[in-house]
Amino acid sequence: MKPGPERRVRSSRRLRYHFSGVAGAGMNPLACLMRARGHAVQGSDRSFDQGKSREIAERLRGSGIELVLHDGTAITRAIDRVVYSAAVEADTPEMRAARTLHLDCVSRPQLLAEVAGAGRPGVAIAGTSGKSTIAGMVAWLLREAGVPATVLGGAALVGEGAGGCFVTGPADGPVVIEACESDGTLVGYRPAIGLVQNISRDHGELEALRAQFAAFAANCGRLLVNAACPEAVAVGRPFKALTYGVSPHADAWLAVTMIGPHRAVGVLRHEDRDVALDVPQPGLHNLENAAAAALVALELGVDPSTVERLISRFPGVVRRFEVIGTTASRIRVVDDYAHNAEKIRAAVSTAQAGAPRVVAVFQPHGFGPARFLRPELRTLLPRLLRPQDRFCYAEIFYAGGTVAKDISSRALADDLPADMRCGYARDHDAACQWVLSEARPGDSVLIMGARDPDLTGLARAVFEALRSR
Repeated sequence: MKPGPERRVRSSRRLRYHFSGVAGAGMNPLACLMRARGHAVQGSDRSFDQGKSREIAERLRGSGIELVLHDGTAITRAIDRVVYSAAVEADTPEMRAARTLHLDCVSRPQLLAEVAGAGRPGVAIAGTSGKSTIAGMVAWLLREAGVPATVLGGAALVGEGAGGCFVTGPADGPVVIEACESDGTLVGYRPAIGLVQNISRDHGELEALRAQFAAFAANCGRLLVNAACPEAVAVGRPFKALTYGVSPHADAWLAVTMIGPHRAVGVLRHEDRDVALDVPQPGLHNLENAAAAALVALELGVDPSTVERLISRFPGVVRRFEVIGTTASRIRVVDDYAHNAEKIRAAVSTAQAGAPRVVAVFQPHGFGPARFLRPELRTLLPRLLRPQDRFCYAEIFYAGGTVAKDISSRALADDLPADMRCGYARDHDAACQWVLSEARPGDSVLIMGARDPDLTGLARAVFEALRSR
């Protein structure tokens, strides 16, 4: 990805944008930002055409964005720029029409890089895990502290609807964005401040990811890296990055007090000042996320005492260990975006810390990801799950388009040892019935997976079914 010229997003000329795949978590905040900055915006998504993602659709319409069919008929010469998601194939009717009309087509990361590059300063949060939560925490800290800034992230704050995280600020103010490595475009960001929370096998092998993150690090004016992740430390070493985290050698050391079962508590020592972090979400990963967010907030002028006060009231982000509810028999139902090995490890370990038994459902988010994750999950799950825990694979999510459907969750379930009694659910109704047959009083039920807009509905259906039985 080549970085777009900053003048694009700083120009006073009003443009007409079309967002192809606008329901995506990274796309709808960008569409809302372009509308907030005075541009005309329209968008389409196959999920809208299927009657899904209605809450996101209403949010976009409420922001003044016109929603059109995803069939190419809305692509006309009146459009100045077509912004497309990585989930949109190159041969869709919309993309073919845009090429035929020789319209300016830019990828979502390219536009995001333009927005970040125009920030004063621009901040990019990267890492294979945790970046959506960190971006959400930064959004919460800046907004509640009254700092005028723009924040764009992949997950909305709990209680603030569906879709991505969006806080609007002045065009010449700070901009904080979530920079994703999934499509190889991390190399295009050039932020004044960059942060790398971690680097692990996700969307690609480590060797390819190292090259991406190294290029990202080289493009940052200043760099912060998590000292607990050797890969992140190695990337930051040539650039004298500031380190933070639980490592005793970190420049900003995080002392852990507790990581669960209901909250995570610690102290971040930064420049001879202790910043108390009392995070309402459990897990070491959430405490590390809070340390990263606190450092970004401090960089942008938030007072340490304000960080302390606000982080203790952080509502969480959607589908990041989001507790849907707890039944009268103390069965807790949690909805989580976990979709790679490290995220699954973090979600399951956090659930285990709060319950004697975990009942987990995992839905792979595509056929390619399922093939990629298969050998890792075959090794991870028998080690991660306790004898009393139960695990079920829901059938692989299919979002549409042209993909090779050459693997099934039934095969993934068969990979695991017979004594694990791994479940298989052909659809969400079957997954709900499986949970009902397995859950006992005091259990934590964990619903995991990405991309499928109906997963939260599954978690809620599971909770209601358990509550009424």
